[in-house]
Amino acid sequence: MSVIGVIGAGVMGVGVAQNLASTGHEVVLVDKDEKILADALATIRHNCRLSRLMGGPALDADAVLAKISTGVGADAVAKADIIIENVTENWDIKREVYQALDAACGPDTVFIVNTSAIPITKVASVTKRPTQVIGVHFMNPVPAKPTVELIPGFHTTPETILRTKSLLTAMGKNAVMVKDACGFISNRVLMLTVNEAAYLVHEGVADAASVDEVFRSCFGHPMGPLETADLIGVDTILYSVEVLYEHYSDSKYRPCPLLKQMTDAGLHGRKSGRGFYDYAGSNRATAAIPAQRSVSQSVNH
Repeated sequence: MSVIGVIGAGVMGVGVAQNLASTGHEVVLVDKDEKILADALATIRHNCRLSRLMGGPALDADAVLAKISTGVGADAVAKADIIIENVTENWDIKREVYQALDAACGPDTVFIVNTSAIPITKVASVTKRPTQVIGVHFMNPVPAKPTVELIPGFHTTPETILRTKSLLTAMGKNAVMVKDACGFISNRVLMLTVNEAAYLVHEGVADAASVDEVFRSCFGHPMGPLETADLIGVDTILYSVEVLYEHYSDSKYRPCPLLKQMTDAGLHGRKSGRGFYDYAGSNRATAAIPAQRSVSQSVNH
């Protein structure tokens, strides 16, 4: 059976590892230290127990976790047939990770880049296997979202596309093919929306709850843009907008200062317990944080 290496045990990496293991794949989950990996396994156990309550399939947590081994460093996935990388949307970090993976992995290993913005051809350029590098933009939470964006790079071969499609089908995913353009489909639209919603709070036009209520009540969206920012991660939103701004040199992608300050303050959304909303230890937003207005005002001053 194929072994899949999953790089990064954050929100996306945990979701990818759980999705792979629950569909019968052998997984090696890798991060920089054992504490992060232990927390990731605990999160997967928790998510498996809640799966049915959240509308997903009933999952045996012990059976899912039995499919997942862990390791630190690129050598832990040296024998993997396919790598799915999920590190932060920071080019310097991604480049270092791919150079290490390229040195550690066998010549036939396919590298799947889980990114919401960084061009796949740029990632492939730092490896010696550009024909075997392809992008897949998974949505969060990964096990619950059936559709992904599939992005071949300039040199990606049809064989690599077929291997990736086969894996995605086995994971229960529907792949939408997208040209290798920074931000692809989803984030060219979503990041602009979230960034502008943050500007509304930053400028004192409305608080986060009011912004989101308009999108839920008027447009029928299940979540408003700032609830979505908390789910994805405010820091991830900022990095994605910065990548779009740098890549296109277009002022429409200028990051909202409030996103920068929230990221610096550790208000990263659900994963840190506080973002545009205060989660107070639960998975549900309990209230918009009045302090967000103070953060915004302090930026203005």
